[in-house]
Amino acid sequence: MKRIATKAVVIGGHSRNIGKTGVMAGLIRGLEEFAWTALKITQDGHGISSPDSQTRGCAPNESSFVLTEERDPRGRGDTCRFLAAGARRSLWLRVRRGQLAQALPVLTHMLDRGGWVMIESNSVLELIEPRLCIMVLDSAQRDFKSSARLFLQRAHALAVVGPKLDALKWPGLDARVFEGKPQFTVSAENYESSQLCRFVRRQLRLPRAPRLAEAASCAAGQKEHTWRH
Repeated sequence: MKRIATKAVVIGGHSRNIGKTGVMAGLIRGLEEFAWTALKITQDGHGISSPDSQTRGCAPNESSFVLTEERDPRGRGDTCRFLAAGARRSLWLRVRRGQLAQALPVLTHMLDRGGWVMIESNSVLELIEPRLCIMVLDSAQRDFKSSARLFLQRAHALAVVGPKLDALKWPGLDARVFEGKPQFTVSAENYESSQLCRFVRRQLRLPRAPRLAEAASCAAGQKEHTWRH
């Protein structure tokens, strides 16, 4: 399948609970002028499958995918954190394992709307060619997902949690894959990096901030199911 080029930044990672959401929220906060649409993609079978990072079944019961929109910036979920960080919209796409391609028409519609999109996902790289891909790595976590191994080479930069990157922690992984990739250290407390924000702004090559799109006003706490298939 041919990947579609997009105005998107993809945030991936080698394991769960290593700070992908934190890094993404930090970028949204540091680059708020881009009026981001934030999108979190989870697939059935990964263990952590809800926006509030609680373990529960995330696979849609009757659909290959379900896309919902978050309306509450004061909640505890990951999609709430994106709104609190300054995202214009925050969406959560739940997909059955191996069926992400079924959601491609919805993704294409979303990405064709002209604004900037930041996506937390590894597997979305199967379908799109983002402007930028940042991989979050934490040497303290030994797990290395197969999707991260597959797409690590496509990362434009690395967000390293902790003091430094230690590739020897992952046996069987060719350390040469990290060569030539800019590395930006983030702390496990807030996952933010002003240097990473500057890198992203420079790579996107936008000398002036785009006009902030007007966000629709909604009641706090409401979630709207926008698409189901």
